Amino acid sequence: MNFHLLETFEVRCIRRASSDQRAKHDEDRELVCLSQGGDKSAFEQLIRRHQQCVFALVGGILCQTQDVEDVTQRVFLKAYVGIREFDQRTAFSTWLYKIAVNQCWHYSRTKVRLFVYEAGASEWQVSRRERIASRERVEAKNLLYRTLGPLSDQDRRLLILKEVLGVSLQVLTEILGLDANTAKVELFRARGRFVVAHRHQVGRAAVAKALGAKESQ
Repeated sequence: MNFHLLETFEVRCIRRASSDQRAKHDEDRELVCLSQGGDKSAFEQLIRRHQQCVFALVGGILCQTQDVEDVTQRVFLKAYVGIREFDQRTAFSTWLYKIAVNQCWHYSRTKVRLFVYEAGASEWQVSRRERIASRERVEAKNLLYRTLGPLSDQDRRLLILKEVLGVSLQVLTEILGLDANTAKVELFRARGRFVVAHRHQVGRAAVAKALGAKESQ
């Protein structure tokens, strides 16, 4: 299966070699220890190191609703309040992603989801080439959100965690509370539903484009 659409997501560049991941985990561990000792600047560094991934995870699960930034802030607030109880038996990122998933679940139960993306006004203040590239990114992102939108919350969680953030199967099971076999089966099915939804969205876009061209003649 080709998941190029998911690969176009904003944080595809966050994936690193395993040695770099180990180094990052060691640095996180040190920052967590400092944060648990009351060092606020250390926790701010943790936020800067992980905010892009958390924002991507929340945005992917909620399909870029207008409250993504607010939910992301709640994630870090929850982490700040609970940092002293974090025992570091798992990676800080695993613990943080689990908080993010739980916050999204809470949000989805209390809010009506809006599958809308609004491009920033600053796009029209850049050069023509940058505007074209920006429009392409917006179109790709909108297509991604339209494809993810009809899927279940669990499907979106699985796909964003695995295909966008690139977490391992072991970490995936820890975050979602699944056993390995169940996670594999659910991920396989989620991928299949994503492909079907993607084909449907591409087909709708092609029909709309053809109708628009016909009306302009």
